[in-house]
Amino acid sequence: MKNSLLHYSVGALLYCPANNDSIVSSIISERFGKQFSLALCLEDTIRDDCVPEAENILISSLNRIYSQHLKEHFYMPKIFVRVRQPRQILSLLQRLNETADLLTGFIIPKFSLENANEYIETMQRANEISRHRLYMMPIFESPSIVSLQNRYAILYTLKEKLDAIEEFVLNIRVGGNDLCHIFGFRRHSTESIHSLRPVANILSDVMTVFGIDYVVSGPVWEYYNGPNWKEGLEIELEQDKLCGFIGKTVIHPNQIPVANAAWQVSERDLKDARAILDWNPSHNSLVTGSFHKERMNEFKTHYNWAQKTVMLAEVFGTKMQN
Repeated sequence: MKNSLLHYSVGALLYCPANNDSIVSSIISERFGKQFSLALCLEDTIRDDCVPEAENILISSLNRIYSQHLKEHFYMPKIFVRVRQPRQILSLLQRLNETADLLTGFIIPKFSLENANEYIETMQRANEISRHRLYMMPIFESPSIVSLQNRYAILYTLKEKLDAIEEFVLNIRVGGNDLCHIFGFRRHSTESIHSLRPVANILSDVMTVFGIDYVVSGPVWEYYNGPNWKEGLEIELEQDKLCGFIGKTVIHPNQIPVANAAWQVSERDLKDARAILDWNPSHNSLVTGSFHKERMNEFKTHYNWAQKTVMLAEVFGTKMQN
C-alpha cells in the first residue's frame, strides 16, 4: 500500500484540452481554487490534424505560467500532459526546457500490452534527462481488457511491467467513458457507473489487481450542470470510495469542490484511525471499542485502513458528519 501523501494528493484531476489557451489566466487568477490537479490533453480532446498546433499552444501556455510564477505567487496545481504516443514525452520535454519543471508527469491513455514497454522505456529516459522526478499515470481503458478470456492475464502482466518502475507510477487511472463506449453505454445523471455491471466488473478487476500496491483513481463523471448533476456525482463518489477508488477525473470546475468534499474524512473515522495507529502492540488485547463506542477497532485488521484515513485527512481535511 502506498504510504506517501503525494500519491493521494492528485485528488480532483481537471481535464482541459491542450489547445485551450485560456487556461493560463485561469491558473494565474486561481479561478479553480487551490485544491485540484490539471491534465492538459493532447489525445481524445484534440482533432488528429490539430495536434501540432495544440502542442505549440500547450508549450506557450506552460511558458507563460512559468514566467508569471517567477513574478508572483499563486496556487500551482500538479500539472500532467496526456499524450498520444511515447515520442511526444521526450519531444515536449526538450521543447519545454526549464519550463518542464512545472510538470508532475504524463498521463498514458489506453495503456496496453502493445504500448507498455515503449511508454515505460520512455519514462525511464525522461527521468534521466529531467531535473526532477516525473511520474506516469497509465489509464486502463483499452478494448483489450474487455475480454474475460484475456483480462486477468493482461492486467497481471501489465502490473509486472509497472512494478519494475513503481517509483515512477503516481496513480493508476481508469477510463470510464472509453469503456462505456465499447459497450455503447452512457449513464444519465441519475445513474452510477457502478451499476453498469460489464464496466463495473472491469473497474473492480483493475482495483483487485492494482489496489493493494497503488492508488487507483475513479472514472470521469460527465455531468456538471442541469438536473441532478451534483447529487449524481455525490452518489458515484460514495460508491467510488466504497470500492477503493481515491480521486476523480473531472471535466468542469463545478465538479472540483464536490470531489474534494467527498474525500474529506469524518472526525469519527480520524479519531479511530489515530487510535489504531497509536496502538501499543505490547498490550494484551488488540481489539477495543471505537472512540464513540459504536463499532469495533482491531489493530491487525484495520491498520491499512487507518493509514489511508490519516493520509486522506491530511490532504483533504475533515468533516463533522459521517
